[in-house]
Amino acid sequence: MLTLLFSTAVFGQDGKGSFSIVPLGVKGGIDESNLSAYMFAPAGSNNYVCLDAGTLHAGIQKAVDNKVFNISAEQVLRKYIKGYLISHSHLDHLSGLIINSPDDTAKNIYAFADCIETFKTHYFTRKSWANFADEGETPQLIKYHYKTLVPTAETPIENTDMTVQAFPLSHSNLTSSAFLVRNKDNYVLYLGDTGPDEVEKSHNLEAVWQTIAPLIKAKKLKAIMIEVSFPDEQPDKLLFGHLTPRWLMKEMHKLQTLAGPLSGLNLVVTHVKPPQSSIEKIKKQLAAENNLGLHLIYPQQGKAITL
Repeated sequence: MLTLLFSTAVFGQDGKGSFSIVPLGVKGGIDESNLSAYMFAPAGSNNYVCLDAGTLHAGIQKAVDNKVFNISAEQVLRKYIKGYLISHSHLDHLSGLIINSPDDTAKNIYAFADCIETFKTHYFTRKSWANFADEGETPQLIKYHYKTLVPTAETPIENTDMTVQAFPLSHSNLTSSAFLVRNKDNYVLYLGDTGPDEVEKSHNLEAVWQTIAPLIKAKKLKAIMIEVSFPDEQPDKLLFGHLTPRWLMKEMHKLQTLAGPLSGLNLVVTHVKPPQSSIEKIKKQLAAENNLGLHLIYPQQGKAITL
């Protein structure tokens, strides 16, 4: 078992890099400067899509400070990010998009229909902000265009060489999303907030595992990026649609029954919730419970990963 805190090159099972990922925010919870957002691009490209957008400018500035980009944070926002994939409508996954919208450029917002409806009725409204999209309340500033994702359908991510398939996830009182991003014949699976099927009384994670099992067998899946919000001490009734180390590993055992051995598969742990003592406990528990040989990765804000 190998656990990485950070690496600039964490190659997939075939030893080659296909994706460049720049974490702009890696936590859940109270730190508004470090909330879920990950820039994805084919390795060697500056045509990124941002998966969730809880934090944008603060994370981009960290990446600039770390020499990931050689242009200003403002230019990265405007030129390099070609669109947004939003997993669900909670503020910690999209508030950066809202706050940065006055300085952004025209691009697409990809999401399921219910998430887009929340943008229209709660966020891009005169009472909350301003409508920077081309649908919803008037006046419309016509900067963003909504692209409604259809479950399991493959959708091109415009102005990039990537495509995405979206899958519904159960997240307590609403639907979240998993995004299977493809670059040529290689994939990364990113999951928004989700609870375990057993607690959520759902089969949504099982459906995702069935989809990716053949990709794991063919060594085409570079990584799974999945949340672990709480340590194991959190009662099931207080998970609110999230995972613990124990529940994550139970789900990984289900995946292994479908995909075969998972040893060496990159598992990027996202959405860890403060305080720091809880985060450290999550890491220790995952290390102790990882009897599948998964390659645990803890992304750091502003430090690029190649998968």
